[in-house]
Amino acid sequence: MSNSNNTLVTEFILLGFPELCHLQGLLFGSFLTIYVVTVLENLVIVGTISASRQLHIPMYFFLANLSVLETLYTTVTVPKLLASLLAGARTISFSGCLTQLFLFLSLGSSECFLLTTMACDRYLAICRPLHYSAIMDSRLCLYLALSAWLGGFLASFVSTALISRLRFCGSNALNHFFCDVSPLLQLSCSDTTAVETLDFVAALAVLATSLLVTTVSYAHILITVLKIPGKAGRRKAFSTCASHLVVVVIFYTTTTFMYARPHAISSFDLNKLVSVIYSVVTPLLNPIIYCLRNRDIREALTKLLWTPVPS
Repeated sequence: MSNSNNTLVTEFILLGFPELCHLQGLLFGSFLTIYVVTVLENLVIVGTISASRQLHIPMYFFLANLSVLETLYTTVTVPKLLASLLAGARTISFSGCLTQLFLFLSLGSSECFLLTTMACDRYLAICRPLHYSAIMDSRLCLYLALSAWLGGFLASFVSTALISRLRFCGSNALNHFFCDVSPLLQLSCSDTTAVETLDFVAALAVLATSLLVTTVSYAHILITVLKIPGKAGRRKAFSTCASHLVVVVIFYTTTTFMYARPHAISSFDLNKLVSVIYSVVTPLLNPIIYCLRNRDIREALTKLLWTPVPS
């Protein structure tokens, strides 16, 4: 593409990791392995929960939704990265870039809302056990899950729409491995102050609201657990939400650093490093945190694998 200021950009070149070009084969093998394992992990979770009647409870319904979401979340970015590493297919159209950006932000926002929903579910289960079954019925679970998905897509629509109206008339070399907000704003030849401010407010609204609800839920959970007599009882109660708490800490730490900032990040090496953590590594670790430490899922999976098929 021409670098003339009079030529509008119709496609971008994703630079990826130019500083690690000598490790291209290693990067491709690593990202491919991580992606395949991540997809398989989440498929196993969804399949196990769907096929096991004992797991047809709200906690595992939300966990299955999280697995589907994270499969889509990592699929938005990693296949394009693999194509660029393997075949040098680094170009992406303007519309394709905006679509990738919208899906990535939407799924990330949906994960915020879904993690918050799971925190509320644990709050009801531990702090209101006598009312839990009556409140958290199948209809409410479906409504909450749909609200999390829809809320994430609505939260990202305005920011993406405003970015689509920016002018890109200079360099089209995007110093990232996918279309993210900061590198796109750095390439625009329009005034991005309003877009940066609105994106910051939108990200802060999503993160702050969901993090506040999650924090309040766990504060009540902690108070309730500490009142349970005996260490064994406290350990058993808290073990049901410990995995979720670990995932919440990892997710909010990285996403808050990336998006709840008033200005676009200027250090793209740091940008890409953090992006790899929350878009590639975290989706790999979450199923391990949830499932390998979860006795119910391990037992259900073992039963499915070893139960003989009736002839």
